[in-house]
Amino acid sequence: MGIWEIILGAVLIIMSIAIIIVIILQEGNQQGVGVVTGGADTFFSKNKARSIDAFLSRWTKVFAAIFVAAVLGLNILAYFT
Repeated sequence: MGIWEIILGAVLIIMSIAIIIVIILQEGNQQGVGVVTGGADTFFSKNKARSIDAFLSRWTKVFAAIFVAAVLGLNILAYFT
């Protein structure tokens, strides 16, 4: 097992944990639930949720791209060695 396989394996493990954490932190799309529970959506709560959701969504895409690159790199290394 070469050094690059160890490095890419570690990156793969770290990215998989990061993806799981970022996805768990995201809120679900539950539109209209506030009406049933009596919670009022204010301007600030809508903007805060939107900015946090956008931030987490962006990082999910970044971590997923790194994860895919690490998987492809590991497969290429396994194929040629």
